[in-house]
Amino acid sequence: MEKLAELKALLETAEKDGQLFYEKNNNAAGTRLRNALQQIKVVATDLRKDVTDKKKEAKK
Repeated sequence: MEKLAELKALLETAEKDGQLFYEKNNNAAGTRLRNALQQIKVVATDLRKDVTDKKKEAKK
């Protein structure tokens, strides 16, 4: 559940930066948004791996 909470926090950050970038044309926010999206990708991949591993353990 820790990774899920981290994912939620990253999404909130990305949303704020997305608004700044798209609504106020803030280029620095665009850079932060891209970084947040990359972090989201990494955390989501880790979370998927954890779920897969847990499912495999349950089948044993």
